[in-house]
Amino acid sequence: MTTSAPITERRYVAPLILVTTLFFLWALGGNLNDVLIPHLKKVFDLNDFQSALIQVAFFGGYCLSALPAGRLLERIGYKNGIVVGLVTCAAGALLFIPAASIQVYGLFLFASFVMACGQGVLEVAANPYVTLLGPVDSSERRLNLAQSFNAVGAVVTPFIGAAFILSALEYSREQLTTMTLAETAAYRTAVVSTVRMPYLVIAGVFLAYAVVIFLSQLPEVGAADGAVKQESTGEELRDIWRYGHLVKGVIAQFFYVGAQIGVGSFVIRLAQHSIPGMLQKDASFYLKLHLIGFMLGRFSGSYIMKRVPAARLLSLFALSTLIGLLVVLLGSGVAPLWAVVLIGFFHSIMFPTIFALSIKQLGRYTKLGSSLLVASILGGAICPAIMGFISDHSNIRVAFIVPLICQAYVLYFAVRGYRPVLVAGSRAAELSTVK
Repeated sequence: MTTSAPITERRYVAPLILVTTLFFLWALGGNLNDVLIPHLKKVFDLNDFQSALIQVAFFGGYCLSALPAGRLLERIGYKNGIVVGLVTCAAGALLFIPAASIQVYGLFLFASFVMACGQGVLEVAANPYVTLLGPVDSSERRLNLAQSFNAVGAVVTPFIGAAFILSALEYSREQLTTMTLAETAAYRTAVVSTVRMPYLVIAGVFLAYAVVIFLSQLPEVGAADGAVKQESTGEELRDIWRYGHLVKGVIAQFFYVGAQIGVGSFVIRLAQHSIPGMLQKDASFYLKLHLIGFMLGRFSGSYIMKRVPAARLLSLFALSTLIGLLVVLLGSGVAPLWAVVLIGFFHSIMFPTIFALSIKQLGRYTKLGSSLLVASILGGAICPAIMGFISDHSNIRVAFIVPLICQAYVLYFAVRGYRPVLVAGSRAAELSTVK
């Protein structure tokens, strides 16, 4: 079986390009967390669990904003929803400036939360919107292509972080104990101030693009044009869970995002554990390679899907990721580091492919299903925190058992769980037959 449908129609090319740019932009905010975690760990003398709270705040914001975002899109449409998301992202980025000024870790967490709420709205709007901008048969390819530019942003981000955030002097715990209070305060101020300029620029970019989207002519497309009016929110939520493949997709997305964010969050820590004495800035080299592999996987995965069914390719990548994680857990020397680099490549297609497979045949429930899939990004909050807790009580390599368990479920979804199943006799089944 091959997928030969065109990736989109001519009338949708310009809107697809415009929305695809969003995927690049929001990578700047989210992927900077992988640099912030070791940076703030150093500034505030945090353990691994405490430093992982950055991801808890960020992906907690994603989760809490997802369902309200779906309701918002029902009222104001995709275009206006994207504008709201961009403005909220800008507000969150601007909050990093006072956080750096007063040096309060809790304010950094709140800034991450606000930015994530904006990105949650963008995810709920942009992902299903891309799948609707063309033939149904090529929706997975289209979303993988759009998400490829998110991977480009992810590659650019650690270079920005290494250049502007990790550029401060780095002292060991023993050196810090010999400093006077004034010297320690001056050092902390110098280190934390490096956060200001990158987030100020990011806020400006988000606001500028919000103006571009507001002035654009994005078509309002939908999977349920002319269909019967939706029922109350309570009935919708009860009915949508009867789509078996969506339920399994939400679980798979929870585990995948947990695995991806957990691995990315601790690449620098793993490098420093594997090569004692390595500085954070040098260890970020492996994070850069991990994300370059992620980008290459997105672009090549979109091309391969022209010939290999999406679910089959997802199963191959999930199996390869499991093998890589076993090398991290059982290998020695630098082998775990190169395994982590390769894991970036195999993680690449998972989010958009799980997303596209999960919302197939949802009809009028597409926006609500998309909200649930974005809410499942909560895995990115929970799994890194669990990994940090395990690392604090053992070591960072042992903590990689968490993404290993997560990827086992992703493999199940790719092999069997993705197949559309709708409980006969449910209200959802009745509505899906309405022409």
